Amino acid sequence: MRPVDRLVEAARAAGTLARSGLLHPESPDRIWRIATAVHTWGSGLAAAYAAGAARHGDRAALIDERGAETYNSLDARVDAITRGLIENGLRTGDTVAVLCRNHRYFFAVTGALAKLGANALFVNTSMAAPEIQTVVARERPILLVHDEEFEPLARAAGVEARLLAWADSDNRGDATRTLDELAERHAAGPPLSPPARPGRVIILTSGTTGPPKGALVASAPSAGAGISLLERLPYRAHEHMVLAAPAFHAWGFANATTSLLLGDTLVLDRRFDPEQTLARIAEHRAQVFVAVPVMLLRLLELPANVRARYDTSSLRFVPLSGSALPGDLAPRFMDAFGDVLYNLYGSTEVGSVTVASPADLRAAPGTAGRTPRGTFVRLLDDDGREVPAGATGRIFVRGPLAFSGYTDGGAKAVIDGFVHTGDTGHFDGHGRLFVDGRDDEMIISGGENVFPREVEDVIARQPGVIEAAVVGVPDPQFGARLKAFVVARPDAGIDADAVRAFVRANLARFKVPRDVEFVDELPRNGTGKVIRRELESERPA
Repeated sequence: MRPVDRLVEAARAAGTLARSGLLHPESPDRIWRIATAVHTWGSGLAAAYAAGAARHGDRAALIDERGAETYNSLDARVDAITRGLIENGLRTGDTVAVLCRNHRYFFAVTGALAKLGANALFVNTSMAAPEIQTVVARERPILLVHDEEFEPLARAAGVEARLLAWADSDNRGDATRTLDELAERHAAGPPLSPPARPGRVIILTSGTTGPPKGALVASAPSAGAGISLLERLPYRAHEHMVLAAPAFHAWGFANATTSLLLGDTLVLDRRFDPEQTLARIAEHRAQVFVAVPVMLLRLLELPANVRARYDTSSLRFVPLSGSALPGDLAPRFMDAFGDVLYNLYGSTEVGSVTVASPADLRAAPGTAGRTPRGTFVRLLDDDGREVPAGATGRIFVRGPLAFSGYTDGGAKAVIDGFVHTGDTGHFDGHGRLFVDGRDDEMIISGGENVFPREVEDVIARQPGVIEAAVVGVPDPQFGARLKAFVVARPDAGIDADAVRAFVRANLARFKVPRDVEFVDELPRNGTGKVIRRELESERPA
């Protein structure tokens, strides 16, 4: 890069950091404390806790159902837990499974593992016992930290050493020790030394079409990656962020880390409740609400008079990711809450790929948006050649996040440095990306290729329908035929024939589902994604 180009880049970065509030004057003593923290702990996750305490001190780092935890007290708790883990034999490079909901202990144990240089394996809280057993057998954690509500699952997991995170009962007899007890015993002690190597965060893939895999996440994303996203997304320092997306998922964890770096206050509930979420936004005058699409659906299902009880006018930014936006969800949400919605498309393996602004979502509600600076997308056919303009191809990405592979040694397909997301998509004439579906979700019926999302979006637009999912089921004549699972409002008065007629009026005949089943809800994992393998096991009546 030429010197003049480096100057331009530096000026652009400085402007972005200044707009976000990350770059502003500090007192000399605070600068010294921040510099010392970064010098000691480097640029990874451990530094975010130490530097957060140095910079933001007694500002609330998070607020959960037990009250506020300041940046100082959070870092002190992290250090105490780290000392306790060391005394109990945990070492750099060990793996610890974390089965926790959104609360202070999730972040405390994650920070402690970072300072120890151990690996944090985030376990999806909606997993069943056999799934957890499979993950444990593959990843081999030597300790399981879990909420008390997951005690039966924790026993079944087969990890001998366990610690309780969120404990609901005070009198547990000889039950598992808690993080609070560990922290209390080791509140005083010598300063911690940085580990020989940083720990890793292992996030499980969604497992919607097969067993979840462990994906190794970079411990310290590049500064360039963060700045390019800050250019497209209006994160700001010292705000209140209601984090409804689960922290164990890449989307929730990325926003929580961003909050730490910005000096924001995270507002947390262990379970998502639509009305309670509105109450939290109103109570704390929250500016940011981090969610997954199904949560917006649940908010919009609340009666208008219930939504009107809560003043959500403080919201200026609702970042969304985790699954596809169904139907006309984006404009309906913005009609109710303002043009505050930003949709991100990405994955655990490749990070953020595209961002759709409110203007993009108004113009094209189903779009995944446009790439930020430094990220590049190619759409390739099965032979690795770029597809013509407007055509559908497999989505390959080259960006600042380097995927380290899966913990089982597997990896995504890579062509010329571009990593396959597992999805297919197309660009419109304005450079906006649309994700058409997963490679492994495509249904071949009578020789025709059908991506379920296109059909699902049409059904979701039908008056009276809340949401829908479409899968392929075996058919002796066509190889596979489409089956739709539809969640309708109780008073909708629609039947299977009405659904088929609506699809037929909007799509080709081969995309009309032969079978339509009405259900109370769709099976979802903890991140809100539909678990298609459960639907595919169903057979039409």
